[in-house]
Amino acid sequence: MAAQKPSVPKGTRDFSPVEMVKRNFIFDTIKEVFKQYGYLPIETPAMENLSTLLGKYGEEGDKLLFKILNSGDYLSKVKSDLSEAESNKLALEISEKGLRYDLTVPFARFVVQHRNDITFPFKRYQIQPVWRADRPQKGRYREFYQCDVDVIGSDSLLNEVELIQIIDQVFQLLNINTLIKLNNRKILLGIAEMIGEPDKFIDITVAIDKLDKIGREKVNEELSAKGIDESAIEKLNPIFVLSGSNKEKLGSLREVLKDSEIGLKGIEEVETVLNYFETLEIKTELELDLTLARGLNYYTGAIIEVKAKDAEIGSICGGGRYDDLTGIFGLKDVSGVGVSFGADRIYDVMEQLDIFPKEIVASTKVMFVNFGLNEEAYCLPLVQKLRKAGINAEIFPESAKMKKQMTYANNKNIPFVVLVGENEMQEEMLTVKEMVTGDQSKMTFEQLLEKLS
Repeated sequence: MAAQKPSVPKGTRDFSPVEMVKRNFIFDTIKEVFKQYGYLPIETPAMENLSTLLGKYGEEGDKLLFKILNSGDYLSKVKSDLSEAESNKLALEISEKGLRYDLTVPFARFVVQHRNDITFPFKRYQIQPVWRADRPQKGRYREFYQCDVDVIGSDSLLNEVELIQIIDQVFQLLNINTLIKLNNRKILLGIAEMIGEPDKFIDITVAIDKLDKIGREKVNEELSAKGIDESAIEKLNPIFVLSGSNKEKLGSLREVLKDSEIGLKGIEEVETVLNYFETLEIKTELELDLTLARGLNYYTGAIIEVKAKDAEIGSICGGGRYDDLTGIFGLKDVSGVGVSFGADRIYDVMEQLDIFPKEIVASTKVMFVNFGLNEEAYCLPLVQKLRKAGINAEIFPESAKMKKQMTYANNKNIPFVVLVGENEMQEEMLTVKEMVTGDQSKMTFEQLLEKLS
């Protein structure tokens, strides 16, 4: 039998050590900022009960859930005739669990389940993989990491302000030039009321959300197909092309939505958030964008999306306010707001722009060449001392040819190589080679320690 060719499922990937070092740089940077704002980590299982996941992500989302077969003889409990069975219904008979689709719904479940043990407002961050049975394409994977930060149990718009500060700080540290787009679901509701189609709100937002991807004509066609009146679609068009500063856009909107209570409330919320940034310094540009609807059904207030200015890629961070996500699990009227950083897309942007700090990739700072058993015995305590001083050090495990040892150091980007032969041992000196320049010099162990620190 021919050997099986090793492969991974479509839409998933392996990460090499070099990639992992860079990924961890992103995760560590994001975590440090989360902690500064008082957020604490939690984790939830990779799989949830399907009853927890179904119906939370809209029709599209339900289709993209990875379902897990029940263990054991799962077909024995199937009631329907298999030849007649509709695959979605059958799936529910043979699987009770699914891989999580995002971190927000499991978070809501966590909050309700542990409500007696946590302090509200509850500020948590969570960095774990999620799975979607999507068609894999550039920048879109079936398994990817989300870095979520949420605060639940508080209506205060200060939380939105803090999240925008967090976004600003993270992308400053990662050196990515970004634009933060802001909208409010209440404004969108107001617009649906104003054009006389409040019942078609979800259809309208799902279509509007595609505006920058498919263009205005196609959006209008989609709205038409959903049974929305031509005159209503006409009324939408001027709203899409509002221009000017954020203040000017809000002024025009206030005029358009003057008869919609919920619309005016949305305008007021956006204004409150923007006003805080008159006194708080942030480097990132904030832009009110009415076409920002983010397809998820659970948003009720602020909607936030972040784009990288210098790279062609979808949003690299996004989120919003949800007023009753815990209600579906029996805990009513608990408002939360959060954003999710797309680690994979952030990675792709940083690779594209070549902005990872060069020094993060080299994990070992110094390698001792191995010349034989005596030299090995002499070097081991020195390597141990370096490690105790917090310097990443290793010794080549066998006395292989010099070329092989130097190639190893080169391939691992190790900046310093130490050579200790008989002469060095007698003189109690080390020969230190700088791999980048090729310079060699003799020094004591203390001098090496100082140089590397």
